Amino acid sequence: MCLSMECSWKTVLLLVCTSLGIQYTAIRSLRDTFSAPCSGGDLCQRREVKEYQWKVFCDDGHQTPESFHSPSRKHIILFATTRSGSSFTGQLFNQHPDIFYLFEPLYHVQQAFTNSSARLRKILDRRALLGAYRDLLHNLYNCDFYFLETYIKPEPKDHATASFFRRGSSSALCSPPVCEESHDKLEPEEIWCFKNCRTLNLTLATTACQGRSHMAIKTVRIPEIKDLKILSEDPRLNLKIVHLVRDPRGILASRMTAFMDQFRAWKIWNATGRRPHYIDLSQITRTCTDLSDSVETGFSKPAWLKGKYMLIRYEDLAKEPVQKAKEIYKFIGLGMDPKVHTWILQNTNGSNNAEGNYKFTTTRNSKATAESWRLNLAFDIVQTVQRLCNTTLSQLGYKSVGSIDDLRNMSNSLVEPRTFIPFL
Repeated sequence: MCLSMECSWKTVLLLVCTSLGIQYTAIRSLRDTFSAPCSGGDLCQRREVKEYQWKVFCDDGHQTPESFHSPSRKHIILFATTRSGSSFTGQLFNQHPDIFYLFEPLYHVQQAFTNSSARLRKILDRRALLGAYRDLLHNLYNCDFYFLETYIKPEPKDHATASFFRRGSSSALCSPPVCEESHDKLEPEEIWCFKNCRTLNLTLATTACQGRSHMAIKTVRIPEIKDLKILSEDPRLNLKIVHLVRDPRGILASRMTAFMDQFRAWKIWNATGRRPHYIDLSQITRTCTDLSDSVETGFSKPAWLKGKYMLIRYEDLAKEPVQKAKEIYKFIGLGMDPKVHTWILQNTNGSNNAEGNYKFTTTRNSKATAESWRLNLAFDIVQTVQRLCNTTLSQLGYKSVGSIDDLRNMSNSLVEPRTFIPFL
């Protein structure tokens, strides 16, 4: 950081752009202080810095299309944690022809942070990363895909990239005008898109986004609902938050299957019945704390969530996918297209072990998958999670088990009947 009072404002601004260490409101303040208005609503000039190129937008000068300020246009965020059924739930939005859906675009910000120098990472903190997340979300909701060029590595050339994370999970990015190839339906769209659509043109993505009336983004990278407060209060957005939750015991079981290297000690414990001398409990503890804090925020009904918040349990969605999908669409104010209904019927009757075959699969026997962890997770591990996550289980209506017989008895659901009414 600058050690002298002689640092010019340009140097200060350059340092601010170099780090992610700025909240969204602080970015707006700096723009008001240091930036001249953009002429004609164009993007502000990019500033070259040592490690990254960060683009800053003028607050008042940057214009967005009329449709983005229309009360009928919705900006939807599917807020979840890793391995909670978010990929499956996201497809409920992805299949609708009026919704432009993006799968985890915040991945690129996280990677830019992870790959930065140790010196830069020391400067940054949790609030810094969240500020960068929010700024990217705001720009993507305005269909500005050029803003992503800041984070994608290698940097796109002529606004084209082959490194867009999980492009194939977005139908809008795998169909005209973004990709002119015709999907032959003989293989899953994500695999087909990877083979046939090649480089993503961000200009065409921007055009396609502007042609859709709604935009939905899935993320598992924002820890708590209250981290979305700034976006929720932004008058330029019409944000709808769909908060997806899952039984923490099921979350852990799914992570153990999907991320074997990270959960090797847990896998050994599960297979042998002998708890390793050292087992990292911090991740599942953090997951439950974030879940509990977010649920508490939602249940407290703060003014900034009024009309914008809906909680849904993955287990309820898996049990009654059509009914719950209708409830979600009612909440966001959009009719459920027949294509969504057809997709649900075709993708909720797969094999019971689909989750283990491909960690991001969305084809499964949804009813069986929701509680299948009960047949695979050791009782000692279940007891450990129940102890660490007791508050979360109670808040969301998940029953604890006191014996291995209770755990394995699949005729007795561990999901209490609960009705979670959207905060309207």
